[in-house]
Amino acid sequence: MATVPARDRLVGTATALFYGHGIHAVGIDRIIAEAGVAKATFYHHFPTKDALVAAYLTDQSRLQREAMAGLADLAPRDALLAFFDAVADSTRDPVFRGCQFVNAAAEFPDPGHPVRRVVAEHRAWLRGVLRDWLVADGCDDPDVVADLLVVVRDGIVVGGDLDGTDRVRAVVRAAVERVLGPDREG
Repeated sequence: MATVPARDRLVGTATALFYGHGIHAVGIDRIIAEAGVAKATFYHHFPTKDALVAAYLTDQSRLQREAMAGLADLAPRDALLAFFDAVADSTRDPVFRGCQFVNAAAEFPDPGHPVRRVVAEHRAWLRGVLRDWLVADGCDDPDVVADLLVVVRDGIVVGGDLDGTDRVRAVVRAAVERVLGPDREG
């Protein structure tokens, strides 16, 4: 059985704790204890808690990018709809606590903070992927529609938790289809 490297244990532990309890609610000592590393090991990998938070969000962004890459073989409209269905479905998970990026932004309100820069980079990437799919689908105003779809996505991760996944999924599907307009292929 392979041993998980200390850095990976720290990020994995931080991921579970930050997402489940909130970033500011979880202290370094708890992360160190639950990861089973020495304090010196923590500081060897992460000079500050903020550096660990940035690593956590960067890892979450990587996972989302990999998931989105799995939609690349679909037609652009199908990829957009599949993405929004997947986001809505993610709110069914009993441990769902909203979007990691939205949650982090709420805890780090300064847009110049390094954590907020990771959030902004992720959101710019997401907006870019949505825009690319919109361009490929023949959208007349892909920049504006991509911005609208990011707001719809933000609404899913809040509404899915508050209003229930089934209701939000149906509303989001209708909203995305309306924003996209008629299917140019069908």
